[in-house]
Amino acid sequence: MSELRLDDKVIVISGGTKGVGRAAAEQCGSHGARVVIGGRDKVAAKKIIRAIKTYGSDAIFVHTDLENTQDCKKLFDEAVKKFGKVDGFLNYAGVTPVSPLDTCSEETFDSVFDVNFKAAFFCCQAAIECMRKNGGGSIILVGSAHAWGGQKDRAAYACSKGALLTLMSHIAHNYASEQIRCNYLTLGWTPTEGEVALRKSQGISEAELRKQAAGILPMGRMLERTDYLDAIIYMLSDASSMMTGSEFRITAGEYI
Repeated sequence: MSELRLDDKVIVISGGTKGVGRAAAEQCGSHGARVVIGGRDKVAAKKIIRAIKTYGSDAIFVHTDLENTQDCKKLFDEAVKKFGKVDGFLNYAGVTPVSPLDTCSEETFDSVFDVNFKAAFFCCQAAIECMRKNGGGSIILVGSAHAWGGQKDRAAYACSKGALLTLMSHIAHNYASEQIRCNYLTLGWTPTEGEVALRKSQGISEAELRKQAAGILPMGRMLERTDYLDAIIYMLSDASSMMTGSEFRITAGEYI
């Protein structure tokens, strides 16, 4: 369907060089979008840009330190400078340290909120400024089932994802009149680079992780990054033009 295409759209992705963000960047390019990849891995970005160009589209990489709010603004400034506008923003970037409430340090708390919430807040500010100039746009805030309380070892992370849920509702309620939409994509347990590295540091191999998760998740397996891509394209496309304020859950039935 043509409505599920992203032709002539400019999509900005924070955390676009890793995990689901990377897969989404390539998928957006394959659907005709010009993609602005925010992240820190220049080598990975070059590979993504090459892949997007094979689809006949275009992309740029903007080195982005999300703990610096000026970099959040720069990500969107560079998008407009190169492509003239911004139609969509996928806020994927985030950190997930193991840290229970009773032992969480102030340093860990600040790091989690700086990346997971403060950066998202100021990226959304920049996105809205761009989108209102071209008649609207779509913002996707990537969330987690941890937002509804979370497991014991993810206190700061859970709270940051809960804050994103409030931000989503705030944007949806207050900017719909400007045709700026915002929705919350709840991701499930996915073997991203970060998750696999974390489990390896705990002495758990990827194979063991997958087996453990398969026994816990109601639908019997971990989610792959490709499981989210159709939803992301839908949420960024004109097919979802009347969808805002929604929590779009893809978690294999997981509720935390």
